[in-house]
Amino acid sequence: MARHDTKLLDRRVVPKGQEIFREGAQALCAYFVESGEVEIYLTVRESEGKTRQVLGRVGQGGIFGEMGLVDDEPRMASARTSEDSVLVLVGREAFRQKLAKADPFIRGLLTIFARNIRALTRSR
Repeated sequence: MARHDTKLLDRRVVPKGQEIFREGAQALCAYFVESGEVEIYLTVRESEGKTRQVLGRVGQGGIFGEMGLVDDEPRMASARTSEDSVLVLVGREAFRQKLAKADPFIRGLLTIFARNIRALTRSR
């Protein structure tokens, strides 16, 4: 799923095992899981090579990939489907329009949450 459009909303059927984005990539959209499941993971380099460390799974009704839109930082983890899934992509502009309408306290809180999560992940 390498191509990422930045239009407002886009619905995609994604087969099991397909990469959605990689750690370090620019965040162009967030994702809402309409059905299926997505695995969020880090690639860890060990003496025997690279291994996948699963951070969590996002199922139906969940959202992922939003942090990069909140703080304009690169993706902190990778994502791939762990089963056939239907994802609704929320483009950067649509996300920013919604965020701009939110209470300033909520916007600030989201930024703090994103910063804290990134700091915790870096300290591992």
